[in-house]
Amino acid sequence: MPDKCSRDPRLAALYDPLDPDRSDLDAYVRMAEEFGAHRVLDIGCGTGVFALLLADRGIEVVGIDPDRASLDVAGAKPGSARVRWICGDATALPPLQVDLVTMTANVAQEISDPSLWRRTLRGAYEALRPGGRLVFETRDPARRAWEEWHRESSYRLARIPGVGVVESWVQLIEVSRPLVTFRGTCVFAADGQVLTADSTLRFRERPEVERDLLAHGFAVEDVRDAPDRPGREFVFVARRP
Repeated sequence: MPDKCSRDPRLAALYDPLDPDRSDLDAYVRMAEEFGAHRVLDIGCGTGVFALLLADRGIEVVGIDPDRASLDVAGAKPGSARVRWICGDATALPPLQVDLVTMTANVAQEISDPSLWRRTLRGAYEALRPGGRLVFETRDPARRAWEEWHRESSYRLARIPGVGVVESWVQLIEVSRPLVTFRGTCVFAADGQVLTADSTLRFRERPEVERDLLAHGFAVEDVRDAPDRPGREFVFVARRP
């Protein structure tokens, strides 16, 4: 499901209740354990679900996101004091030496501007200690995931404590490959308010991503399948030599 979260505080507060199944993060938790990561930078941490999963395991975590509303949600969660939250992006990080950098869910694709993407890779590289790894996922363009982004397949009706009944769905707006734009809509039954948020994802081919990683000094160690969406995504594991 595409990300419906936006900079609107009311939508940011709905992100977790409308998407409660985050089993997609299990693979990233396992990789943090596989690589023996003690320090992790989570780029595009959103409402902090993954960062807090790691912190619960005693891992030192820095979560960074440009969306202040999402960080406010993250900072209000139990255990949030164990995470260092930064409002911003990977182009202006403080000095770090982490074992693992992650970009989960749609984060890598949401960095649709080529210049910002290059600067993000540079920031991730500089944040890693030698031998540390960058792990992220991106959808395989050949699977044309956007063809499933319409109201009929994404409609949800949820009763959320403190908010009431909320209808939500996503709708494809434009395909201009490699860019795909969609709109998330939320309707609040209590007052009839309708909030929308448009997002654009960049669908990169596997060779393009590999070239970008190599150009920024990474060694492409592995390209894995996403356990929650087999055959539909590339999960890149890149190492700083």
